[in-house]
Amino acid sequence: QARMLKEAGLTAYNHNLDTSREYYPKVITTRNYDDRLQTLQNVRDAGISVCCGGIIGLGESHQDRVSMIHTLATLPKHPESVPVNALVVNEGTPLEGAKPLPVWDLCRMIAAARVIMPASMVRLSAGRVSLSPSEQALCFFAGANSIFTGDKLLTTPNSDMDEDAELFETLGIRGKPPVFAEEEHGNDRFAAQPFFAEEEYVKQKVTAR
Repeated sequence: QARMLKEAGLTAYNHNLDTSREYYPKVITTRNYDDRLQTLQNVRDAGISVCCGGIIGLGESHQDRVSMIHTLATLPKHPESVPVNALVVNEGTPLEGAKPLPVWDLCRMIAAARVIMPASMVRLSAGRVSLSPSEQALCFFAGANSIFTGDKLLTTPNSDMDEDAELFETLGIRGKPPVFAEEEHGNDRFAAQPFFAEEEYVKQKVTAR
C-alpha cells in the first residue's frame, strides 16, 4: 500500500505514536504499538516523508513522555516532522474529564524534541487553539518551528489563519517558502527568516514582499 501511495504521488504520511509503548494499551485498543512502528517503516521504505509525534495530556506520566520521545529519537531515521499535540477534550469520550494541560508541559516536550531531533520540523499542533498568543510564543521560543493552519485539524478546531498572520507579524516571524514557491509565483514569495511556519500557511498566504 505504501508503494502504491508513493507511485500515486504521495510525498508525506502522518502516523503518530500517540504515547509511550507502556501507556499505549490504556488509551488505544484498535491496534498495537508494533503495528504503528511497522507502518512507519513501510512508509519510510517506500520513500515517503514521515510525520510522527504524539499527544500529551492523556493521563500519562512524565516517564511516558520521555519514553515516547526516546522511541521517536531511536527510529532508524528521525521523522522529518514531529507534531506535539495537546489533548483536545471532547464531551462523551473516556477522557472528557481530563485536566487542561499546562503550557509548560508543551514547552518541555517541544524543547526535548528540538534538542534530540534537531533536523526535524517540530510542529505545534492540536490544542493550539486553546493557547493565548503569549503561550504560543513560548512554544516557538522553546523550539517549535512549524504549525498546522486552517480552521480544522481532522476533527478538532484550529486557530484562524488571520489570527496566525497577526501573531506572526507581532513576533516578527515569517513563513519558510516551499521549494516550488518561485516556480508557481515568480517573484511573489512569502519568504524571509526565521522559518517558523509550515508550507500549508505559505501556500495560502503568498504575497509580494
